[in-house]
Amino acid sequence: MKEWITGRNPVIEVVQARRREVFRLLFASGIEEKGKILELRKMAQARKIPIEIVAREKLAAMSDNPQGVAAEVSGYPYVDISDITDLALRKQEELFILVLDVLQNPQNLGSLLRTAEAAGVHGVLIPQHRAAEVTPAVVSASAGASERMLVAQTNIARALADLKTSGVWVIGMDGGEGSKPIQTIPLSGPVALVVGNEGEGMRQLVRETCDFVAALPMKGTIESLNAAVAGSIAIYLIYFEREKKSLGTKK
Repeated sequence: MKEWITGRNPVIEVVQARRREVFRLLFASGIEEKGKILELRKMAQARKIPIEIVAREKLAAMSDNPQGVAAEVSGYPYVDISDITDLALRKQEELFILVLDVLQNPQNLGSLLRTAEAAGVHGVLIPQHRAAEVTPAVVSASAGASERMLVAQTNIARALADLKTSGVWVIGMDGGEGSKPIQTIPLSGPVALVVGNEGEGMRQLVRETCDFVAALPMKGTIESLNAAVAGSIAIYLIYFEREKKSLGTKK
């Protein structure tokens, strides 16, 4: 399967990550060859990727803001969960996995992949069905961070049960009944953070698998934050705990 990735940062990340085959690059006619466009041309020449100059209208038909460049590439390279756990082992770090339970909005998925990559999450689990996948729109929303992140499609409840048997704490994000303030929950150690569906939250079986169900404190008048914002805040709260532990170990 082939697909088109547009936008300067996403295309650069696809080319640099080398996880997909890049069949050709399209540059808009008249585009200035400087900055990231020049960088892309040099990378393409080094890897012998064909370059074509096309009318701007052709690129504009591919996405809302192609920024003068597009790449024809192979489909997104999903991984196995073992690839994610192996990465943590190679880095000699405690496992940190983000689990997205039937997240459906591509923008939310892209935002969370970007945050996860920035915060050092080892990988992301998404369901095999009824959920957003890593499409070109998600690549764009993540600014290309999806190309640096290991994503596995799997049975979420079963995967969480397996992770628990290996000593991973499963923390679900949900502001509903029975949840506890996130600041009262232990966030260090091997962690799988679960973010649920935008409208309905986590599915019941997934919620029951969690060791803790956490809620963010809400002092304003709104009742909740959207999935991408809440998930990103929780990712960084876990990141801060890991950093404190790491700094304490180095002293």
